Order: sequence, then C-alpha cells, then structure tokens
Amino acid sequence: MAAGGFCKLPNGTVVVALNLPSPAAAGGSVRFLVHAQNRARALTRLRNLGLRAVYLRGNAAPPTPDEVTAVLHHPDGLIWRTAPVAGAVGGPDLVQELWHPIRALLRGPAAQT
Repeated sequence: MAAGGFCKLPNGTVVVALNLPSPAAAGGSVRFLVHAQNRARALTRLRNLGLRAVYLRGNAAPPTPDEVTAVLHHPDGLIWRTAPVAGAVGGPDLVQELWHPIRALLRGPAAQT
C-alpha cells in the first residue's frame, strides 16, 4: 500500500501527498503532491493521468509545510519528485531533488539523434 496523507488548508482546499511506485522503467518510488478542492478530486486527477490504482488510506505521511508551499506555487497544482529512501540520513553532501511538473514524468524518454 502506498504511504500518503493530506492536509486541509484554511480556504477549504486540500493538499494530498502520495508515495507511489514510479511509472518509469527505472523503478523506485515517486512522491506526488496534488492541490485540489477535496481529497476525492485530488485522487481523480492522478487517476486521469493513468495512475489507476491510487487510494488514500489514513494520514500516515501528510505533506510537510515545504511541500505544501511547493505545490501551491506551481501553476498546475500537481508535482512530483523521487521519494527519499527510507532510513537515509541527510548530510551536507546529500542534494535534494527539485520538484518536477507531472508532464516531465509522463512524457516518454527523449529521442536521441
């Protein structure tokens, strides 16, 4: 089951965060952030993009304040990045990946010329 959670904002909208297996061939997991009117609409946005088996059970991994800020400042309201490995300790040499728009994950690999 995917880890995930949500937080309700003062204006009534929600930010949903989900860790899902990567749809790319490389494997691993991806952390998705979705801003929507309610939890059902957030999950529907992901399902409409081809991530069919997306469910939110519980609130074990809600979005952090930094994640909420990132998704609110993105025009699409749907971003992702590679999920951190469980148990990894952050250090000065650990560079955190930037957030990507959803179209960067769903488009095919770049054509090589």
